Amino acid sequence: MGETLLTLTIITLIIITILKARPVILENPVSIHRPGQFHITLAPQLNQAQSFVEQIAKQFIESYHPKGDLPTQYFEVRDPKVYSKGQKSYLLAISLRGGELYFQAANPNAPKQEAGSHYKTLREYSESVLQNHPLSGSEDESGVESLRSTVEGIAAPLQISVEVLPPGE
Repeated sequence: MGETLLTLTIITLIIITILKARPVILENPVSIHRPGQFHITLAPQLNQAQSFVEQIAKQFIESYHPKGDLPTQYFEVRDPKVYSKGQKSYLLAISLRGGELYFQAANPNAPKQEAGSHYKTLREYSESVLQNHPLSGSEDESGVESLRSTVEGIAAPLQISVEVLPPGE
């Protein structure tokens, strides 16, 4: 009887600990590379966006066969489980270079009131990451819509709001 009570107490404590445990938020950038599939660069405190980004990569790779590179697509993502530095959203850039997807997630630096500030922040960050992976001569514009619908399709069931940012200033 005492052993059963002790076992139940330990199991209850473990369950409570797991339920109350807070996810670890990293203060350093995270870089994940799966050769031939994708390369993810997450700014500090955005490591929890990894599962969302990996789901996008998996579905896009399975459903779309690129005919060339895709120009970088920019998104503002509002995920209630992922936030950093008091921001309610983060910025996501997705590119396809040489058959490999490149993701960059960054924190918005400027206030929302400044028109184009989000795009500028993300574009600068994305360009710095992709400087060694320029667009090839052949761009696949038809893949842009497929990429956008993949992002929206993954976001909807996860209750993540995604807004496409304009492609340029």
